Amino acid sequence: MADKKHKVEFFSHEKIETSNTLMIVLVLIVLLFGALVEIVPLFFQHSTTQPVAGLKPYTALQLAGRDVYLREGCYNCHSQMIRPFRSETLRYGHYSMAGEFVYDHPFQWGSKRTGPDLHRVGGKYSDEWHRAHLLNPRDVVPESNMPAYTWLETSTVDAAGMAPRMKALRIVGVPYSDAEIAAAAEAVKGKTELDAVIAYLQVLGTAVK
Repeated sequence: MADKKHKVEFFSHEKIETSNTLMIVLVLIVLLFGALVEIVPLFFQHSTTQPVAGLKPYTALQLAGRDVYLREGCYNCHSQMIRPFRSETLRYGHYSMAGEFVYDHPFQWGSKRTGPDLHRVGGKYSDEWHRAHLLNPRDVVPESNMPAYTWLETSTVDAAGMAPRMKALRIVGVPYSDAEIAAAAEAVKGKTELDAVIAYLQVLGTAVK
């Protein structure tokens, strides 16, 4: 009887809330349990682990553009995840599906929208529009508060770094062929980072019609 009472006292609110160590241990247990219940099953669902029909790995130029996108922190203002709500699909297009992101490491879902969601921006505007927008956003969107990225026009893509980048991605499951990796440097040779970012933006969300 005394042992039972001792156990009750050990896990009392007062005991937990006044013991940092016990609180941390119990929080970690809860988080671990939550992760097992919520995350682990996703690895066994076909829709979350297999690419949607028509999805292709990024080309060398598109991949270079994605790297610039990450480097410049574009994800801080632009999400790439359209929620399955009418207000979002009417504005941005078909809601995002997990199978569209299986080649993204890391994915760019996000929740911050200082600017619009970009997941379906591919093909929505011309290359010339994107070029003008990146060099001076207010030329095409007068009310924009986005900064200009003028240095992208004079910075060239690191051609030598593309093959190792693609090899690393192949290790984590992106199906690049030896031929694609071998041709990567030549594919981006002489291209500016502005060209690369535009190529990346123009492919976003285009696997789903």
